[in-house]
Amino acid sequence: MVVDVKIKLNEKLYLRDPQTTSLGEQILQRGLEMISKIGYEEFTFKKLAKEIPTTEASIYRYFENKHKLLFYLVDWYWAFLEFQIMFQINNIVKPEEKIKKIIDLLVWEDNTINFNSQLDHKQLYYLVIAEGSKTYLSKVVDDHNKEELYKPYKDLCAKIAGVFLEFKPAYHYPNSLASTIIEASHQQYFFMHHLPGLGNFTKKKLPKEIEAYLEHLVFGALGNVG
Repeated sequence: MVVDVKIKLNEKLYLRDPQTTSLGEQILQRGLEMISKIGYEEFTFKKLAKEIPTTEASIYRYFENKHKLLFYLVDWYWAFLEFQIMFQINNIVKPEEKIKKIIDLLVWEDNTINFNSQLDHKQLYYLVIAEGSKTYLSKVVDDHNKEELYKPYKDLCAKIAGVFLEFKPAYHYPNSLASTIIEASHQQYFFMHHLPGLGNFTKKKLPKEIEAYLEHLVFGALGNVG
């Protein structure tokens, strides 16, 4: 069974909804490919226009700047991941098993085979690992927060935090733990491949070992409630 996914995002992210036109979808797809390949710093709308091909001015009709395009792609990933979690844990009864499934989805990049959308899920996974923090490690983070541009990330954290509370209702830090394991899942994957001294998973480079670490972290925290 293949599930079609349509993600609707905050209108403040774009000038024209890129999902409504063929050019808009190409901007998203080729933009994702290029940022993943050359990095956010080297990426420009001029290079993207040449790749599509179209005019640079046409891209600016959809996005104010490349930061908003990156923001759109990262928010799309958070919204999709929340949808995926809801879909995957819907028929799971035990909170412990829900937590394990969530961790599996956070780490393992091949969990999207049953979902169909216009964006490459694996590329998005790698993009968020490498570039996602740029959306909030910014001088304008408070302005973006007022515009609710971080809502998909907050909704994802709230969904995970709710499952933690199913497992341990007395736990005082569910949102903090949720955001911690999301960030840790990405950081440890990055460290595993690029900064081996900052992790313990470099010998085999297996994402499943990161999952085991996150399970240890989560159940250790939830189990220490008096």
